[in-house]
Amino acid sequence: MLIKMAWRNLWRNPLRTGILLATMVFGLTGVITLMGFLTGMYANMIDNAIAWQTSHLQVQRTGYRDNPEIDQTIVTPEPILNALRQDPTVAAASARFLTQGMVASARSTRGVLIRGVAPDDEAQVTPVADHLTEGQWLDDGGRNPVVVSQRTADRLKLRLGSKVVITFTDASGEVTGAAFRVRGLFQTPSSQFDDNNLYVRRGDLQDLAGLDGVHEIAVRLTESDFRDPRDLDALRHEIESMSAPGNSIDAWGEIQPMLASILSQSGVSNGIILGVYVTAMGLGIINIMLMSVFERTREFGMLMAIGMPKGQVFLLILLETTLLGGFGGLLGVALSALLMMILAHTGINLQLMADGLAAFGVDTLLYPRVETVEYLTVFITVALTAMLAALYPARQILRKQPVDAMSEKH
Repeated sequence: MLIKMAWRNLWRNPLRTGILLATMVFGLTGVITLMGFLTGMYANMIDNAIAWQTSHLQVQRTGYRDNPEIDQTIVTPEPILNALRQDPTVAAASARFLTQGMVASARSTRGVLIRGVAPDDEAQVTPVADHLTEGQWLDDGGRNPVVVSQRTADRLKLRLGSKVVITFTDASGEVTGAAFRVRGLFQTPSSQFDDNNLYVRRGDLQDLAGLDGVHEIAVRLTESDFRDPRDLDALRHEIESMSAPGNSIDAWGEIQPMLASILSQSGVSNGIILGVYVTAMGLGIINIMLMSVFERTREFGMLMAIGMPKGQVFLLILLETTLLGGFGGLLGVALSALLMMILAHTGINLQLMADGLAAFGVDTLLYPRVETVEYLTVFITVALTAMLAALYPARQILRKQPVDAMSEKH
């Protein structure tokens, strides 16, 4: 009976109730869309970093990341590589020979990280072979091929077939180098990565360095959600059990702690956005309910005079705000879910912000992400806020005596 009365009371003034509902629905849609946009941007940033830079796991010599000397190769990498190739959770592994050096053309010179890779293995770990803007990926043919980024090519005035000279310091401390031919040009979502990396064949680089071994084994899992560390932890323990002393096995979050920090803070940022919205919504509901309650002061006084307990009067006001918040929250979540379904297929084109996004390694076509639990959290938060918003208006009525309430005029 009270629920029916509360619903009818809401629609006594349909314009006022409709305006508040519309405000709640469209405001909630905007909030969820913003949350989905931020979550999608963070997820895209982390996915790109894992795909291009860190992989899911990396094996290196202990201390190599802090002091990347060319002679700091992995201790006995063969057992690790053999085990990774047989592990069903591992999609691919790439053993890399890395060194800091210089790439020079007739026009200019740049410092780069020279990545000596096995072409087939690297193409399975990173998507570089599928992101060539011109030319071809590395293979076994030709003498000293190199694949550079489109940004490096533009700055050094290179094109396909151009000759560049790559130099670096070998294990004995002597400067060594050779001429390479540009085989292909690549472009990644990260401008910083493009500025600082190029690819050559691992054997060519090892011959120049006069050194065998590899500095890094990058591992990509078959299926792994970056928010769920269980697969990573299980594989790490497996590798540690067979790795020789002196090697370190690190997950992407340890390699790029800033990205791990962004992931941990994403829930906080979404919570702040939702908190600002529900605060504004709660104040709006309080305002509307105060107006409604004061307009019906005599009515509430009459109900208490004929015997309705104050507890039921309180419950009636509570039901009105709860129905208002619940109905508005349900409509807002439903509209948001529909919008997210559309954007999941079309994406949000941010081409106009391409330069700024590239600095953070984010794609220009972004797909918002909102999990089911987030929809549920938003709905429950809105409903609870609406319930709390009933306390102050209800208190104003319950403080009055029935005879005083019936004598008031509004």
